[in-house]
Amino acid sequence: MTSSLESLLPSPVRRAIPLEAVESRWALPDGHLLRRIDWPAPAVGGRGSILFMPGRGDAYEKWLESLAAWHREGWQVTAADWRGQAGSGRLGRDASTGHVSDFAVWVEDYAALFADWVRSTPGPHVAVGHSMGGHIVLRAVAEGMARPDALVLSAPMLGIHPTWIPARVLHRVARAIVRLGDPRRPAWKGGERPETTPRARSLLLTHDESRYDDEQWWRRARPTIAMGPASWGWVERALASIRVLERRGVLERVDVPTLMLATRVDGLVSWPAIRRAAARLARCELVAFGSECRHEILREVDPVREQALCAIKDFLNRHAPARG
Repeated sequence: MTSSLESLLPSPVRRAIPLEAVESRWALPDGHLLRRIDWPAPAVGGRGSILFMPGRGDAYEKWLESLAAWHREGWQVTAADWRGQAGSGRLGRDASTGHVSDFAVWVEDYAALFADWVRSTPGPHVAVGHSMGGHIVLRAVAEGMARPDALVLSAPMLGIHPTWIPARVLHRVARAIVRLGDPRRPAWKGGERPETTPRARSLLLTHDESRYDDEQWWRRARPTIAMGPASWGWVERALASIRVLERRGVLERVDVPTLMLATRVDGLVSWPAIRRAAARLARCELVAFGSECRHEILREVDPVREQALCAIKDFLNRHAPARG
């Protein structure tokens, strides 16, 4: 179901690159090129800068509507594709499977991108991450490799399903499976989880069918951004990285104001893990949704999405006020 007649139709904002935005390739220190988009703020009345990083298998096109909402508030907005997915190349053995040798690669990539972005954009500087992106951004902050003025995490991947099995146990299983073959081999067929058909995948992500269809529209318009399952190596390294954040003292030393948005019924990431992490962060506010909300909070039906955007706006007004 969609929430209103307006959201039954795809918004032009969601299916077009803004005329003022610049798509480019940005070279990491080792020469690998990241695809990025930069949408400058108005010359007068700029609010600051937001760096948005998407989730596993994502491309920044999926999030144009939220980027547009922040831009209307006066923010300069930047987003990028992670190394090895969407428009930033591949690290696996084929064009579909998402793979990485270690999440530390992504943490280092983010630190380099963040440092360059801070130097070239006006403050305050706000880091926003969704799902896997939220995990990597939080780890970069926790390890002292990035220090934004404020941090916003949407459904951060701080644990995975099944949520009742500890990450250390899941990690042992994943390590055993990785040793049985090529770590770059797909961990499942299809999209987000082994059992998901396209319809089941939409039921994991959002109640809004039109917004779900935006991703499919962009994959048809730009086939090179499409990705499928993660590799077994990705699964094992994801669990290893989750365990890094679970270590005592890691999250406790984060003193950046943080807003977490999450849903108690998330079918992809662990709500209990998010709740535990929020309690460990010294300056964290947690906004929790229920059955009205699925994993992609910022691509949900209008009432949910608007509530999330209002929570982000209020948080940033308090913790990253406009300068000057």
